[in-house]
Amino acid sequence: MDSVLPALYILAAAGFILALKWMSSPATARRGVIAGEAGMLLAVIGTLLRYEVVNYQWILIAFFLGSAVGVPIAYLTPMTAVPQRTAISHAFGALAAALIGTAEYYRHTPHGFTMGALVLETLLGFLTFTASLMAFGKLQELLPTRPMTYRGQNIVNLSLFGLAVVIGVALVISPEQTWMFPIFMTLSLLFGILLIIPIGGADMPTVIALLNSYAGLSASAMGFVLDNNLLIIAGALDGSSGLILSIIMSRAMNRSFTNILFGAFGQLHASAAQATARPVHSATPEEAAEILDSARTVIVVPGYGMAVAQAQHKLRELFDALTRRGVDVKFAIHPVAGRMPGHMNVLLAEADVPYDKLFEMDEINSEFPMADVALIIGANDVVNPAAQTDKTSPIAGMPILEAYKARTVMVIKRSMSPGFAGIDNDLYYMDKTLMLFGDAKAVLTSIVKELGAVPRAVENGNGDRQLFHDVSTFTTRTAEKKV
Repeated sequence: MDSVLPALYILAAAGFILALKWMSSPATARRGVIAGEAGMLLAVIGTLLRYEVVNYQWILIAFFLGSAVGVPIAYLTPMTAVPQRTAISHAFGALAAALIGTAEYYRHTPHGFTMGALVLETLLGFLTFTASLMAFGKLQELLPTRPMTYRGQNIVNLSLFGLAVVIGVALVISPEQTWMFPIFMTLSLLFGILLIIPIGGADMPTVIALLNSYAGLSASAMGFVLDNNLLIIAGALDGSSGLILSIIMSRAMNRSFTNILFGAFGQLHASAAQATARPVHSATPEEAAEILDSARTVIVVPGYGMAVAQAQHKLRELFDALTRRGVDVKFAIHPVAGRMPGHMNVLLAEADVPYDKLFEMDEINSEFPMADVALIIGANDVVNPAAQTDKTSPIAGMPILEAYKARTVMVIKRSMSPGFAGIDNDLYYMDKTLMLFGDAKAVLTSIVKELGAVPRAVENGNGDRQLFHDVSTFTTRTAEKKV
């Protein structure tokens, strides 16, 4: 057994590393998931073979109870709720680490380095638990998605966290002072709640990645407490990958961690946006079908509105219909589109959209000026030209998909309400922009239907199609929508 356990742990660690490597590409993501699952299975088997396990009865009970909860969640959770499910998974994992740390403290009262690791484990575990619950509530809209702030909030939060750290250090110095541990737990739990309340829905993708990092670091610290090398490795991989992803997401929004955690982004400009009313061009699905049929190149920009409407399969039908007509269709993916990292990639993969048609922001932006149509489906802040043209905008400097440079822009949206950032989108009021108001799935269904009834676009003598890209002449009406 002494030789089998290290071998199992080494294989498990290799599975985790390969999973991270392969999941970095859509083409190998499925292989990465299998590698991660295999690694976790080996880790569980190895752990159950350790000498510390003296009774399997409670383990089996927990196994069946966990399976009874986990399997239905996996099968019944819709793709639109994957961000919420991810947040609640972080909460459960962090709570498990924190409770194990609590049990180890009262069982053994460790000293020195081990006690320091235990304090870190429980601090991160408890605050990640409540913070993830708050993130879940905002994503599920059980809580207001807007930032909830009050005067002096940042001072209160930092003071609370500082007090928890001071008590944690005191516990490391004097572990036998057990009366301090419940206070330490309470402060950690409370800080997790107050950490997320002032963060708006626009920042949830970064917050989820950051909470993933916290949960991983908590698990890694737990490995030191339990003297489990595999936990140290797995937690470090989880923590570092979550941190790196958070950094990538922050750069994608041109924001710092400090601004995300303490900036209350998305609140100050919401009321101002609601007070404005500007004319916009609107179109019908029939007109949209004619424009798309006459295009040579179309770039689709999916956003959270596509996820809410579950419109990815209808979008695939539109892709197929246009491709059969010789239209070059590409998909532009912004790093923070949706409510979690890779949200749009997951939905489009579910609809079997070819991987080679998905392009990241840096790859696709140079192609927008040559595109006949930019079709935006439920995206808002990530295509707002104010990020580049208005230095006073809250999103000034944020990298965006430059859809406004396309010859014609079509936007499928339920209403003119602002996005998560709480600000108006100048793109909607440009002369080249057509608004198609309605549920994304219903609008796409109508476009696909009308596209089947539209004759092929007539080509001119040069072999080019006659393009209907002049919106001001193509549509003769305007619609004034209050934001």
